[in-house]
Amino acid sequence: MGARDILEIGTSNGYSTRWLADAVAPNGGTVTTVEMAPATLRMARENVAASGLGSFIEQVEGDAGQLLARSGDSSCDVLFLDSERTDYVGWWPGIRRVLRPHGLLIVDNATSHAAEMAPFMQAVAAEAGFSTALVTVGKGECVASREADMARYWAGWRER
Repeated sequence: MGARDILEIGTSNGYSTRWLADAVAPNGGTVTTVEMAPATLRMARENVAASGLGSFIEQVEGDAGQLLARSGDSSCDVLFLDSERTDYVGWWPGIRRVLRPHGLLIVDNATSHAAEMAPFMQAVAAEAGFSTALVTVGKGECVASREADMARYWAGWRER
């Protein structure tokens, strides 16, 4: 999709961060990853440094909800969510706001922690302008795509 701006909520040991950075590197993009646990973030920093992809990764220590609140509208192409599942519903307005039209939301552990994920999955599925799919690989991935605002698209097209 040519993604340039990825937001990862829940860095953990930095393994997925490295994969995401490898994907945006050819496009000159950046992965911004946020983690609250200092010990976990130290381990992730070591893994990122060893990867050679550090110039494509911005590591943030802090609260994901606060990061979402200060992030710009439509500021990311992909948002990878792998954090405290009980917080997801509260973050949903911010997630929805920062995801660009045609952007992807990828949520880990969608089948392995289905009960914890149910309220969030229902909120996403009920949201107008989002299409969702469940990918049953590994622990399961919920993938949601934000549709374009067609009225805005056509207005821009007519101005050309």
